[in-house]
Amino acid sequence: MTAAEGRPPIEFWFDFSSPYAFFASHDIEALARRHGRGVAWRPFLLGAAFRTTNMAPLTQQPLRGDYARRDWRRIARLKGLAFDLPPFFPTSGVNASRVFYFLEASDPATAVAFAKAAFDALFVDGRDIAEADVVASLGAPLGLDGAALVRAGATPEAKAMLRTRTDEALERGIFGSPFLIADGEPFWGSDRLAMLDEWLARGGW
Repeated sequence: MTAAEGRPPIEFWFDFSSPYAFFASHDIEALARRHGRGVAWRPFLLGAAFRTTNMAPLTQQPLRGDYARRDWRRIARLKGLAFDLPPFFPTSGVNASRVFYFLEASDPATAVAFAKAAFDALFVDGRDIAEADVVASLGAPLGLDGAALVRAGATPEAKAMLRTRTDEALERGIFGSPFLIADGEPFWGSDRLAMLDEWLARGGW
């Protein structure tokens, strides 16, 4: 049994339309490896949390929206990542999330590769992942039939899984994206990755 198999994974809860989750997606796996952990990728619908907390997407909030746009560009420069907030932002991650869970049921590694491709499509290439044809186009580079992916994401089973995960997120007090849980300890935001790293290194405090 490897170290990663012997220890519970870090749960990485996110909405595909979250720029902060996009940045975290580039770091979470390396962080997990440092501590002999895997990562459980868990897309959910942030809109459901917004309804519970009476919040709105950052770009729709006065003052905070302008700061967030500046912060995202600053983080991208710091990390050396391509990033371009598309003009149609915010958008829906429903289709991508459903396809993720369809893939994860049989091939978790491909599901993660799809998630990364969806993030890049939105925040690097400026393509709207709410559109079925965009989601379909992500299949070919992964050796998948794009049209079949879209059909699978529209099945009752895929829809139910996303609803179940979103309900689970709310029941567990998850209200933002990204939201990370390690050994039951919650960390909200990509800026908490360093704290999570230290928490795991020290065994908590």
